[in-house]
Amino acid sequence: MAFAGRPRAALLLWRLSGQLRAWRGLCALAMARPRCFALELRDCTLAHFALGEEGSDARPDPSLAELLGPPGRSYSLCVPAAADGDCGARVQAARVHQNLQRQLRSDPFQRCQLHRLLCYCPGSQAQGMQHGFLLRDPCDCLDTRRALLELLGKFQEAERPHLGEFEADSQGVLWQRVWVLQESGQLQVGCARVLPTLEPPLHPVVPHLLSSVVFRDLDTARAILETCTSSIPEAQAVLDVVDKCPRRVQRGKFPVIAIEGLDATGKTTVTQAVSKSLKAVLLYSPPSCIGQWRKTFDDEPTIIKRAFYSLGNYIVASEIAKASAKSPVIVDRFWHSTATYGIATELSGGLQHLPPAHHPVYQWPGDLLKPDLVLLLTMSPEERAQRLRDRGLEQTREEAELEANSVFRQKVELSYRRMENPGCLEVDASPSREKVLQTVLGLIRNTFQDL
Repeated sequence: MAFAGRPRAALLLWRLSGQLRAWRGLCALAMARPRCFALELRDCTLAHFALGEEGSDARPDPSLAELLGPPGRSYSLCVPAAADGDCGARVQAARVHQNLQRQLRSDPFQRCQLHRLLCYCPGSQAQGMQHGFLLRDPCDCLDTRRALLELLGKFQEAERPHLGEFEADSQGVLWQRVWVLQESGQLQVGCARVLPTLEPPLHPVVPHLLSSVVFRDLDTARAILETCTSSIPEAQAVLDVVDKCPRRVQRGKFPVIAIEGLDATGKTTVTQAVSKSLKAVLLYSPPSCIGQWRKTFDDEPTIIKRAFYSLGNYIVASEIAKASAKSPVIVDRFWHSTATYGIATELSGGLQHLPPAHHPVYQWPGDLLKPDLVLLLTMSPEERAQRLRDRGLEQTREEAELEANSVFRQKVELSYRRMENPGCLEVDASPSREKVLQTVLGLIRNTFQDL
């Protein structure tokens, strides 16, 4: 009997050891997670906090307890980090993040407050950074927790967001418990104190911008779209157009003028009128040869969307090179537009969290044909909003964001003003169309005496 019981005991021991190995692996994963957080509040300020050891003697922080503790309950959901050089993993992480956001904005979470949350390791640049959300349930309803666990169960294990739950103990000390899902239910794999921490001198996302939304060269943007060809058929079509364009093109003897501006600043009217007055060729970015797929990429995560617009700049650059050999060229939007919207979208927080002036993110790509002059049309937000309403056209997601979120608009505008090499020359587009056209033509003719 003793001998016969050995296989059963060995099987039980094997199962227990397997669970122990899984526990150790999950604990190692939890300990490897980023230990600092940047939480975007409703006023677009950032609250920073860190996870500390159980033995920490730091006093409870009332402001953190108010943000994360009772009444109500807060949950953190962070998408597992992807290696900075692994384009496929980064694109997939962005898709998971977008899907998670859509789910958290729908029933049964609509009664909850949703905030952007960034998890990062101090001093490690972009490595280990995780994008996610903080979901705050003001009612501390058990149905919210059940719905979160059900939602996370729909994700594949390798890409499943990490779930953290915030609690305050009887002493008012705030804790974060980290959970993972298993077949038998959820398993706690970490518990740490929530502690205040200093805000880093630079927003943690900034070192990551040059490889995520503001691509420094054609190959970086191309690599992102290459990973999407199996899921987005239009991505291969865009790459085919890109591959037909010559590399390192040079502009001709005639000047190239790019005209930038937020939607409804009169950019289309001005570019058409200027090109007619100067007998110039009018080009658009993205160009018409890929413009038919714009809606498709507008619905994709930021990293894919910005790769599409970046490649559009290189395609239109080849058109500029040909056209500027015969006549002046006016470009309705160019690289500055791609970069500013990418920066404003990717960075949480307000104006103070933008990259500082003269940062490399504001520098024109070295392998992209550069315009001779860039004009930026500006006007008051009130007048621009009125023009948008008067147009009566369907708004893009970014247009709606510009109108509804003044901080986003201000980040776009300030990013435009910080662009260098070439910088943007501002033009007040508030006066009549005739007056604006005269101003623009005067600036162009003062810069290029032969026109």
